[in-house]
Amino acid sequence: MPRDVHFPVAHLRPPRNWVNDPNGLVFHDGHFHVSYQYNPYGATHANMHWGHFRSPDLLTWEPLPTALSPTPGGVDGDGCFSGNAVSDGDRLVAFYSAHLVARSPQHQPVTCAVSNDGGTTFSPRGELLIPELPDGCTMYRDPYVWRDGDGWRMLVGAALADGRAAALLYDSPDLETWTYRGPFVARHPEPIGGTEELTGDGWECPQYLPAAGGQAAFIFSTWTEPTGPMRVAALIGEEHDGHFKAGAPVWADHGPDCYAPALLRAPGGRWLLWGWSWEARDQAWAVAGGWAGVLTVPREIHVGGDGTLRQRPATELLALRGEHTVQAEGATHGPEPVELGSVGRAFDLTARLEPTGNAGLRLLTTPDGSEYLDIRLDPDAGELVVDRHHASLDPRDHGGDYRMPSPTGLPVDVRVIVDHSIAEVFLTTTGQVLTLRFYPTGQGPWRLQARTAPGTRLRYAVDAWELNPLVIKTPTTGATEQY
Repeated sequence: MPRDVHFPVAHLRPPRNWVNDPNGLVFHDGHFHVSYQYNPYGATHANMHWGHFRSPDLLTWEPLPTALSPTPGGVDGDGCFSGNAVSDGDRLVAFYSAHLVARSPQHQPVTCAVSNDGGTTFSPRGELLIPELPDGCTMYRDPYVWRDGDGWRMLVGAALADGRAAALLYDSPDLETWTYRGPFVARHPEPIGGTEELTGDGWECPQYLPAAGGQAAFIFSTWTEPTGPMRVAALIGEEHDGHFKAGAPVWADHGPDCYAPALLRAPGGRWLLWGWSWEARDQAWAVAGGWAGVLTVPREIHVGGDGTLRQRPATELLALRGEHTVQAEGATHGPEPVELGSVGRAFDLTARLEPTGNAGLRLLTTPDGSEYLDIRLDPDAGELVVDRHHASLDPRDHGGDYRMPSPTGLPVDVRVIVDHSIAEVFLTTTGQVLTLRFYPTGQGPWRLQARTAPGTRLRYAVDAWELNPLVIKTPTTGATEQY
C-alpha cells in the first residue's frame, strides 16, 4: 500500500494507529528512549499503551516492544496514561497515570513499572504508588519525576477546588516512599503572552527545567472544561522553599498544534523536548488513513540570560539535510513575487529576512498557486505570521493564522522544518517556535516565493535542503504489533 502523502518521514511515530503525548523520555545506557501514548488497535484516542523507541543518536531509531499495557482488572485496566521515566543505576523506572473508567476520569493516580533489561520489558508495580489524592483536587494526573541531589522529586498536574490550576510536589529518597509537600505552583486562570487565551482550569503534563546558572522554567499544557486540551505555556522564575515563584505566563509554542511536551535530560547538561502535534483535519479523514498524531522534532531548550524560553531543533538534525535545493539571495523589486526555487514535501529551510513592511515567504503547493502556506513578517504589528487559510484545497483541513512576536528594525532569522503535513517555524532570532499542521492536495513540485505588500521592499537570503527520513530499524521480536 503506498504511503499516505501526508505521513511525515523525519518525525518519530509508528507507521499506523493513534499516537499522542510523548512519555518516558530518558537517556539510559547510551540511548535516548522515547515512549508515547499509543493505541495499537486504531487511529482514535482509546486503549492507551506506551509505544517505545530508542536511539543512540536521534537519527536511527529502533522500535522496542510496547513498554506499558493496561492490566485487565488492574489499577490501570482502562489505560496507561501519561508520565515519564528515570534512569536509576541499571534500571529504568516509568511513572504513569493509572486510568480506570470506574474512577472519575479526572482522577488518575500514580503508579509505576520497572525495566531491568534496557527498556525491552517492563514489570508493572501492580498497585498504586500514591493511592491517596490530596484534599481539594478536582483533577490529578501526569507525574513528572526527576533526580534532585541524592533524592527524587515529582510533580503531578492538577486542578484545585478553589479554581486554581496547579502542579503538586512530592519528594522521595528512594522512588518508593513519596511525601506530599503541597502545590509547587498554583494559579487562577490568567492571560498568556499578552493574548486573550488563559492558562486554564487545570494543568496537564507538568515539566520542570531546572535553573542552570540562571532561571528555571515550569512548562505546562493548559486544560479547560469543557474544551479539554488547549495550548502549551511556561512560567519562568525561581524556586524558593518548595514553591516556584515566577512572572507572567508565556507561550512555550505559539502554534495551534503542539501539546503535552516532555523533557529529556541529555548528556552534557543539554535538555531536549518533544511535543505531540495532533491532527488539524476532520477525524474521519485521519481514521480513513489509519494514523493520527506525530511527535515534533526534538528541540534543544534552555532559559536564556534574558529570562526567555529558547528552543531550536536538536543539532543532530543537521545530518538529515540532503540536496541543497534552494540558494537564493537578493531583494524584491516591485509588486511581483520572486521565484526562489523548488522544494520537496520534506525540507529544512533557513532564511534571513529584512523587510521594510509586510513581506515574507510563500510555499506554493499547487502549480497554479491556488494552494499555499504563508510565513510573513508584519513589522507594524511586530509579529511573524504563519497563515494556513489557503494551505489546503480540501475543506476538511483546518485554517487560521497564528502569530508570535518578532523584533522590528533589524534582520530576522528563521528556520522552518516542513515534513509533509507538519511545519515547525523557529524564530531563530528570539528562540520562539510555532507548530502547525496542514494538508496540501497539490501533486506537483512545491516552490518557494519571496513576496511583499505594495510599496514594500524585502531583502532575503534563503537556503533549503531536502529533509532525509529518519532511519527506523527492523523491529525486534515483540515490537511487531506497531508495524
